Amino acid sequence: MTTSLIDILRSLLGLTLGGTIGLGFGLIQDAAHRRLVKRQDSGRLNNGWAVMPGSMRRVAYLLVALVAVQIASPALFADGTQWWVSAGVAGGYGAMLFWQLRRERRGSGA
Repeated sequence: MTTSLIDILRSLLGLTLGGTIGLGFGLIQDAAHRRLVKRQDSGRLNNGWAVMPGSMRRVAYLLVALVAVQIASPALFADGTQWWVSAGVAGGYGAMLFWQLRRERRGSGA
């Protein structure tokens, strides 16, 4: 295999893996948002500090997942490939936010 083909495959793998992590984080955040909306609708949200409970823990899990990927596959974090992983995370999480926005706009009649 030529080095350019290996670089392309490494970039695609980094993008895919980052996208999976971003999408997974987005799904977890979406589930937390749905629980928040249920609490608001039922009137059980009585404390402004409890708006998104567990959000720091979820962010910590995201960071642990990124570190685990970096340790498990250091080749994805060499020679500029780390930017493809970062782009995948941003793209996966951004896609989840976009789907959430579309769902909310459909629900509000806009």
